[in-house]
Amino acid sequence: MPPLPSHESTRSVAPPPSPDHPAQDPAADRAAPSQGNDATVTAQLEEGAPAAIATAPASASLSPLAPLSVPVFRMLWLTWVAANTCMWMNDVAAAWLMTTLTTSPILVALVQSASTLPVFLLGLPSGALADILDRRRYFIATQFWVAAVAVVLSIAIVSGGMTAPLLLALTFANGIGLAMRWPVFAAIVPELVSRPQLPAALALNGVAMNASRIIGPLLAGAIIASAGSAWVFVLNAVLSVISAFTIMRWKRVHTPSPLGRERLTSAMRVGLQFVRQSPPMRAVLWRISIFFLHATALLALLPLLAKGLDGGDAGTFTLLLASMGAGAITAAMFLPRLRQAMARDALVMRGTMLQALATAAMAVAPNVVVAVPAMFVAGMAWITTANSLSVSAQLALPNWVRARGMSIYQMAIMGSTALGAAVWGQVATVSDVHLSVGIAAATGVVAMALVQRLVADRSMEEDLSPSRAFKAPVAEVPPGAGHLVVTIEYFIDPARADEFRAVMQESRRSRLRQGALGWQLLHDISQPARYVERIEDESWTEHLRRFDRVTASDVALRDRKLAFHVGDAPPRVTRWAVE
Repeated sequence: MPPLPSHESTRSVAPPPSPDHPAQDPAADRAAPSQGNDATVTAQLEEGAPAAIATAPASASLSPLAPLSVPVFRMLWLTWVAANTCMWMNDVAAAWLMTTLTTSPILVALVQSASTLPVFLLGLPSGALADILDRRRYFIATQFWVAAVAVVLSIAIVSGGMTAPLLLALTFANGIGLAMRWPVFAAIVPELVSRPQLPAALALNGVAMNASRIIGPLLAGAIIASAGSAWVFVLNAVLSVISAFTIMRWKRVHTPSPLGRERLTSAMRVGLQFVRQSPPMRAVLWRISIFFLHATALLALLPLLAKGLDGGDAGTFTLLLASMGAGAITAAMFLPRLRQAMARDALVMRGTMLQALATAAMAVAPNVVVAVPAMFVAGMAWITTANSLSVSAQLALPNWVRARGMSIYQMAIMGSTALGAAVWGQVATVSDVHLSVGIAAATGVVAMALVQRLVADRSMEEDLSPSRAFKAPVAEVPPGAGHLVVTIEYFIDPARADEFRAVMQESRRSRLRQGALGWQLLHDISQPARYVERIEDESWTEHLRRFDRVTASDVALRDRKLAFHVGDAPPRVTRWAVE
């Protein structure tokens, strides 16, 4: 292999192996197919586990309840249960309250849109803030926001000033709290458990969501029937404040970057850029968007479906939501076995088909005897599909961009949910509620099959564990404000030019995922063997940040590029400040 270029010297390498992190043969961590089973997931996540918890027994890592043995995860998981209980209480109370304010199907469906649209609109800024701010304090602030909105809702109801537009506006405000808190919780989960336990931890998050789907509607239904909707929001405020004080017990130490905080706009750009240049993330986003676009028809129109059943009332609506939650919790206990038995794409397709079957059953259900089992099956399909895609998203994201990546993932969910609720609500308005749900069931399966075929993720999973193999440059006089351009000069055997260009396209994706503004490959016409890689950074500081984002996969890619270089000297690296 030719000498290493100066900007990618291996003199700054990882520290020697310790007893907690023994040295590993690089070949042992070869990437496995992205559609692997649980054993593949465990092997891929083993590298880089936090030192304090990486010694968890291998057998425990496959247990669906193993993450609850970690005290901090258990505390924050219970907080997450409470937070989601508040969310479901708010959604149920708001949806039922809207049916008392109007009979318009589109306004009833828009309650779902109002609660989820903020995550679509604000998810990326929230994810960027969660990556650059103290996550603990940020999480606490979100709980106080939700509590304040709940207080305003209860006052509006008690004073008699509640209207359909005001309810939608306050539901939107509550959704802002959800938009703020979801990315930070998604980002901290890998900090709390060992990496082999991550799929189980994500499944437990689904259990939390669906346990709250049972607890929240039951509490909301009982309170609405006995005391009125206002007291649902009062309880929401109390639970949110208690959750905030519980999070304060978490003794997380925030370590600021030596380079200072990223600017919010720059952090958002880098997050979007990473996802755009990541084929696995793009595949996940297509799948999750299609699933929720169609599956949301069932939840958005469920109040009207419940009313249409024999003897349907608020209690029926609550029972159906609880049945869906029970199905999800039941399925979560079997997810480790399902992941071992089937590839993730197969789980997603079968989950989509099962969801469509349950939705179709709800479209024709005459009473709760048919509706309750259908909702139970819908819950099983829902968590199976969502958890499979959530694990795929986490595997595709390195730690430094995790909150931003997961916020974009959640934006895809909430954007498709908001759009789906509006679309299927409008279809129900111009036709019939049951027909709208039936069309959503049929088209959902067809759309997912097309996406599986046209947006197939055939790439190999990358080793995204951090690497310090590249030494950051030191400038005697750092350049001031302005862009920085880096050029790397290679000499390539013309017979291997096509192979080199293919590898350099991977280099392009790597540089852009790290945050570079632009990338070009220049070919010298007068010297056919001479190629110049040109990378543009936003500033000197942002150039240095890219060295903190290098992964083991980037190091392997560097070695592949150098294998093409035929010069006696290493590729020449030049840095230019744009005046």
